[in-house]
Amino acid sequence: MSNFDEPSLASARGKGFTRFLGVVLLGSLVYALQAAAQGAKATESSSCGPPNYCARTDRRVEPYPKTPPAIGPAGSIITDPAFGSRIVRVTDEKSDPRAPGRPMMTPSGAQQNTWNALSTQFYVMDTGGSFTLFDFNPSTLAVHLRGAPKLGWRGEPHFSYTQPNLLYGTGQQQPDIEQFDTSTGKTSVVNDPGKCVTLRPADKLFAVSVSVDDARFTAVIGPQQDANYLIYTYDREKGCRWYNTQTGEIGGQWGPKGRASLDDRYGVHNARISKSGKFVMIGRGAGTGQSKWRLWNLETLDVTVCPSQCGGHQAIGYSHVLNPGGDHPMAMLKRPLDHLDSIEPLTADIHGSPGYWYDLHLSWINDNPEDSNPACLSTYRPSNPSTPGTPLDVAGPWENEILCVETDGKGSRLWRFAHTYSTAKNGFYSQPRGNVSPDGRFYMFTSDWEGQLGKSPEGKYRTDVFIVELR
Repeated sequence: MSNFDEPSLASARGKGFTRFLGVVLLGSLVYALQAAAQGAKATESSSCGPPNYCARTDRRVEPYPKTPPAIGPAGSIITDPAFGSRIVRVTDEKSDPRAPGRPMMTPSGAQQNTWNALSTQFYVMDTGGSFTLFDFNPSTLAVHLRGAPKLGWRGEPHFSYTQPNLLYGTGQQQPDIEQFDTSTGKTSVVNDPGKCVTLRPADKLFAVSVSVDDARFTAVIGPQQDANYLIYTYDREKGCRWYNTQTGEIGGQWGPKGRASLDDRYGVHNARISKSGKFVMIGRGAGTGQSKWRLWNLETLDVTVCPSQCGGHQAIGYSHVLNPGGDHPMAMLKRPLDHLDSIEPLTADIHGSPGYWYDLHLSWINDNPEDSNPACLSTYRPSNPSTPGTPLDVAGPWENEILCVETDGKGSRLWRFAHTYSTAKNGFYSQPRGNVSPDGRFYMFTSDWEGQLGKSPEGKYRTDVFIVELR
């Protein structure tokens, strides 16, 4: 009996050990696979960001939730329920140091550089036309009110692309280009246009923009937007150069002088220098004829008109310009500044009007010398309901959303990051215009949060500034 039982017990023990060993090995394999998956996910998460985002690129219609996400005071962080991006509220009714309670917002221009070179400071605007500085922690999304400089500047300033503490603006009492050092609080004059060209008594300086190397500046001179007449450029080494759009004359301290090649006279809505400093894009004033934008090659007398598919808001890079110019709001185009008729569709497979239209604003502050970094934007529908807490209109993808568009020519991706929650019904500044950070990691935008932020002293639903993380 024992001769029978002993081998059987040994056999049973052997089978049991084999099973045990199999379980251990299987468990180890599962653990290893899970660890590998988690490691891959962590690696993917850490690698998610510009210029290759991990955000959704599908084209599924994404309706708004029945109610907007509950948002706390300034500093509160939520996760967008549809797209998974983190959003931090920057301002609330206590944030305006000059007049608490006033709405706060991003600038009127999505091309304006509201961020410093390290994405650690930014500014927001108030309804009085002044700006307030904030500190920002890119790792934690923590925001901290820095203060409201008493500069007396006109319009919306422009951060240096390379020097984190320098902010450029235009004087209100004296029409000059000035710089403000946020670390020392000191202000100095960069250039006085009055020493280069004769100004009229009512002339003011508007809309300063700067090349990436801080070497050239462009501003618009005149009595008011759309009636302004002088494109003024200052080069730190060469001096001033100007183009009078009412007379067609080009002059200054460098470059050829004479009549512009474009035989046209018009008022100016705005102007912006390319990041290379070689071109100025000019928006023609409303009510002054054909609205197509113009382009001035600063080294020459050449002023050209956008030849075709010139609609929408533009964004200028180093050597290219972007705009939505097809038969669909998201039909994005890219063209070289020295050859405007050479058009490259960025979203070639998007065409055909959806039967209604919506607007968008492009921001390309994060551009690189190859003009291949994604441009970011926000959209809004004029048909949005104005009733507080009511879901915004969505009939197709990308509507009332924050997005970035691929510009490197390798694909036609549209990354989707968040809903804007802004009706665009509470005045011009409730349109969710936004400004991307220079590193492409954040997008600052304005929202009325579907009327859930309280009311301004004037009785309108207030707007505030928010930042969405782009990953």
